[in-house]
Order: sequence, then C-alpha cells, then structure tokens
Amino acid sequence: MAEITLLRLDPIGVPPYSARNINQTIDPIDAGSQLARTVNGELIDLSDGATFRKYKSTITCTDQQMPALSGVWQGMELTVDCIAELSYLTASGSPERPLADTTDDPATRTEGLFTFYRPRLAMRVVSFSTNFTEWDADAGWRLDLEEI
Repeated sequence: MAEITLLRLDPIGVPPYSARNINQTIDPIDAGSQLARTVNGELIDLSDGATFRKYKSTITCTDQQMPALSGVWQGMELTVDCIAELSYLTASGSPERPLADTTDDPATRTEGLFTFYRPRLAMRVVSFSTNFTEWDADAGWRLDLEEI
C-alpha cells in the first residue's frame, strides 16, 4: 500500500486513514530561552545556546481512524520524520538536523535562494489525547513531543 502521509512515527507507525490533513508545529523548547533585561532595559540572552537548542512539536489530526497510540506513554522515545519543514539560506547554510529521507518523496527542496527540508527528530512523548465524534465518525488526536 502506498504511503498516504509523509509523517513517520517509529516504532509505532501511522495507520491508514489516521493522518490525512495532518498538522504539525515545530517550535523551540521553552527551556531554550533565558532572556532578561539589563538595568538599562536592553534585552540579553543568558541561555546556553548549544545545549538547549532543541525543538518541541505538536501533531494534530482529525480523520477516520485512530492513530496507533495503544502502549504509548509519556517519556516514550519516537523517531519522527516531520511533515513540517525548516529552511536555510542555501549559499551559507546546511540542515541542522538529519533529513527525513526514507519516504518516496524527497526530504529537501530548493526555491530561489532557500533550501527547505523535513527533519528527522529523536523525540519523547510529552502527552497525547484522542477523541471521537460518533455521528460524524471523526477520530481526532493530538501528540505533544519534545526533542531528546
């Protein structure tokens, strides 16, 4: 059967008809920012840049089937091939994370001066939820993750 989504959640997988019209966010983790104001009102960055440059992600979807979340608990490690993209200036940059390159679709594309790529992130489950609307037959779900 052909893949119907670019999303990959290893080792749990993505069942058919559970991930159409999926939405994913990629944001910096909250601990990555330690901003403060000086006595003169200037905003400065006190964070340890290299250590806390990690991402969090929320994946949401409403489709016909539930995702494969049985046996998934907070703290479980997943390898996530993202559908959301990151980008960089092609001439001076490079991907900061491994590429999600195991699907038939390429994980990178170039438009003008920029390269866009889908990252592969090692993440832990922070929380998840599911819901079902009986008469509409809508199976909804949400998965919150943070990079290891």
